[in-house]
Amino acid sequence: MDLNSINESIVINVYHIPSDRKVPLHKHAEQDEIFYCIKGSGFGVLEDGEVELNVGKAFIAPAGIMHSLRSDGDLYVSAFLVPVVDDK
Repeated sequence: MDLNSINESIVINVYHIPSDRKVPLHKHAEQDEIFYCIKGSGFGVLEDGEVELNVGKAFIAPAGIMHSLRSDGDLYVSAFLVPVVDDK
């Protein structure tokens, strides 16, 4: 396992999801996406349900799973795309 390569492939973003923003369902084939709520509240959406997000709470969308975000007000999240490491 090459830790430098893994470190370089991690992507970090910050998103603002207001109530009128529609984030389409999507997936990442080889990366888990971790959302951490830094302000406001909303929902992490998965194929089979939703997870409530409030400040300090996290939501994980595993690789290959359709996911999205939504809010009835304002949601601010830090998002981390992390490669799935298969040691096989």
